[in-house]
Amino acid sequence: MPLIRTIQMDQATRLGVWKIGEQEAFFRTRVNISPEIHHPHKRLQHFAGRYLLLELFPEFPVQHIRLMKSRKPYLPDDSFHFSISHCRDHVAVIVSKKYAVGIDIEAMQPKVGKIAHKFLGPAEQAFIDREHTLAHQTVCWSAKEAIYKWYGLGSVDFKEHMQLEPFDFRPAGFITANFNRTDKNARLYLQYVVEGELCLAWTAKEEEVGSPQLAVSSQGTTTASNG
Repeated sequence: MPLIRTIQMDQATRLGVWKIGEQEAFFRTRVNISPEIHHPHKRLQHFAGRYLLLELFPEFPVQHIRLMKSRKPYLPDDSFHFSISHCRDHVAVIVSKKYAVGIDIEAMQPKVGKIAHKFLGPAEQAFIDREHTLAHQTVCWSAKEAIYKWYGLGSVDFKEHMQLEPFDFRPAGFITANFNRTDKNARLYLQYVVEGELCLAWTAKEEEVGSPQLAVSSQGTTTASNG
């Protein structure tokens, strides 16, 4: 089916969400994917993600996409910065000609609540809405996934290297976060939308903050769960 959501953040940055209802043949008219991806649904997700890149920017050179060691897709010439996320039959993409970006689309599932203590520190757990606990936790998880993809280099602990400032749970809103690693220290501004059982979060702006400070992890490294 067509795009179900598009956002023009500025002249150089666009976001889109696609609900997959097509077969591979539809996407093959414009894009291709690695033959190493064999699972039928994962293949559709990857096809839709690359197709969506072209929907947002028709000149996007999808044939030049490469993967970092962290599995983050990128373009060697940095002509576009982009992030792709898959969840069930939905694909979300954000693309910018100017700056690094990250996006995540997530379904609300009980397992998020079960691992919340692994990705939320005490101060973050304290502001979770007790009437909308799972939804609020999912927004936090999705925001941190988006930050993980914005950073792109892997080896990030969601609890130690990312801290979300308090925010009230609403169907849509804004989040301020601090990212602190030895190689990068930044203040990030994110947006999110909750529709039904899905949550979409993305990075909207970043500010460098002084010199990076050492963040010592006591919980090990938490890795991303979605593509």
